[in-house]
Amino acid sequence: MMDLARLRNIGISAHIDSGKTTLSERVLFYAGRIHRMQEVHGDRSEGATMDHMDLERERGITITSAATTVNWNGTTINLIDTPGHVDFTVEVERSLRVLDGAVLVLCAVGGVQAQSLTIDRQMQRYHVPRLAFINKMDRTGADPLKVARQLREKLACDAVLMQIPIGREADFRGIVDLVSRKALYFDGDFGEQVRVEEVPPELEEDAARARQHMLEALSLFSDELLEMLLSEEEVPDDLVHKVVKAAVLGQQLTPVFLGSAYRNKGVQPLLDAVDRYLPSPLDREYHALACDDPDRRLPLATDPEKPTVAMAFKIAEDPYGALTFMRIYQGKFVKGGTYYNQRTGRKERFSRIVRMHADTREELDEACAGDIVAVLGVDCASGDTYASEFGYCTLQNMFVPEPVIKMAIEPLERTGVDRLAKALQRFRREDPTLHIESDEETGETIISGMGELHLEIYVERIRREYKVGVRVGRPKVNYREAPTQRAEFNIRHKKQTGGAGQFAHIVGRLDVLPEENEEVFLFEDKVVGGRIPKQYIPAVEKGFRGELKKGPVAGFPVVGLHVTLEDGSYHDVDSSEMAFKTCAKTAMRETFGYTRPVLLEPVMKIEIECPGQFQGSVVGDLTARRGMVMGTEMDGANARIEGEVPLAETFGYSTDLRSMTQGQGTFSLEFARYRRLPPSIEKEVIAERKKLAAVGAV
Repeated sequence: MMDLARLRNIGISAHIDSGKTTLSERVLFYAGRIHRMQEVHGDRSEGATMDHMDLERERGITITSAATTVNWNGTTINLIDTPGHVDFTVEVERSLRVLDGAVLVLCAVGGVQAQSLTIDRQMQRYHVPRLAFINKMDRTGADPLKVARQLREKLACDAVLMQIPIGREADFRGIVDLVSRKALYFDGDFGEQVRVEEVPPELEEDAARARQHMLEALSLFSDELLEMLLSEEEVPDDLVHKVVKAAVLGQQLTPVFLGSAYRNKGVQPLLDAVDRYLPSPLDREYHALACDDPDRRLPLATDPEKPTVAMAFKIAEDPYGALTFMRIYQGKFVKGGTYYNQRTGRKERFSRIVRMHADTREELDEACAGDIVAVLGVDCASGDTYASEFGYCTLQNMFVPEPVIKMAIEPLERTGVDRLAKALQRFRREDPTLHIESDEETGETIISGMGELHLEIYVERIRREYKVGVRVGRPKVNYREAPTQRAEFNIRHKKQTGGAGQFAHIVGRLDVLPEENEEVFLFEDKVVGGRIPKQYIPAVEKGFRGELKKGPVAGFPVVGLHVTLEDGSYHDVDSSEMAFKTCAKTAMRETFGYTRPVLLEPVMKIEIECPGQFQGSVVGDLTARRGMVMGTEMDGANARIEGEVPLAETFGYSTDLRSMTQGQGTFSLEFARYRRLPPSIEKEVIAERKKLAAVGAV
């Protein structure tokens, strides 16, 4: 049985193009998992091991998270390489939901970028301890001190450098370990030989100063270490390691390491740090919610002898069938054993359990608490809890962001209808952020997602994997409708049809939810004295909720609505749940217009990097797109521009940016918030919707 104290479940996460997949490739190589390294931007037929999809290798980006297992100095490391592009952020979300620790990768030049902030929020949401790795130390403009400062300022974390570089940029040769006070060089064709030497004389003073700074930072977490510093005693290495591990586990400290994965430098010390500082499953505390009482938290023990509890966090299909990736929190999986889906009650037999290495697999007879494995042939949804008995408990689900963009899709030929439906059904199961719906009026199939690239990738996968030619409409923005003032309602629903009639009467008001309230809809029951029987109140809420999908302004979903039910009346014979539900629907349709609703549009955080000479034209173009510049910063010869821009103005922006910057500009987008649409554009959108509705195309 696996020694759980020697197990690490970690993820590698970063802003796009920070070198995560290149780092993962080096980890696999140095741990002996592969015998030849491939590059992300290398031969398309080969590509990096963890980017096993053809599209990933062609585009040089990670689209889906990939799992593997390596062994480092007797420690088993379950490693998940996650995408950096914001469109695939759910892959990071669900990976961090089940991991015990993580490595946050940062570019030595770019530092803390837009997606770094999102990943930081995700790590905090799931209380994931982490290390930071400043990659690309060989790049012109590399500045680890600046990046460490950004970690402290932008992410509000106590980031402490554990190493300093030997040389900078093209002259980057190795690192000085501040704990052991030794210089580390990486020799051999692939940096596989770590040479340990004394610190170079010219760096002795810098290393001593940096070590003192490290120890002073660590003294905040240890009275023993503080006393040794005050009495000017020598601090032993073992005490430093002990303090760092405890502070990392408490999410109080982010140790920072340096290197260049592409140049094969600094990866082995990072693996040593993963082994030494990141928690094992035994170090983390996990809880589930009891099925009979959702407010009661059940502590989970990493014990193979206790009842099994596991989460299905990712669903994927490969040529050999459906794969469900699971994290086991308690108990164990046994090949041929049966386990219950806590959401559906369905009993499933786990006939095949495998450990994944990118797209290859290793068969297992059993897997124990703390492990991450894949099970074949299980029918479930992402986030489902499995246990050895039904009604035992459920695990808190992961956060899934709402899609912000949509487009219509249809097959070019009628023969492709079934294959398209099959493809969409599969992708919807795999990706919770991909929404599929049918437009009731036009019969069109609408796909919604996190961005242009997100939908573009799925369209391409449908063409390649299902051999279906498809036609897609222009991307459309998911606008929202929101009230701007209070409106009161007093609606009576009365219908007599010979037999039992229908009667319902509700009184209340529609209000605007405060902007800081993240809820889309809030229903409040303030009926007193039994004026409306309690059994009818949920039907009233259901009636209002049913009308949120299509608002009266332009048929977009309604958000930011607070409904307060204050009074009403009922009939002993003619009142029913259906009558009150219908009454609420009528109240919503007749009253919402009096709240003076407006359209809201999704606004994106944008971060642009381009040569300094193009900064003026890029900023001017961003302003012309109704964007706001929040800040600019020069990184050597490059300018970094941060701002906000409406999603509707970003379609095709990559082409325009390349034209403005002679192909040298890059940008990243991330959803920020919904904001009121300017009245002139609102009129255009409403007129367009009415025009489309008139011809039956909306």
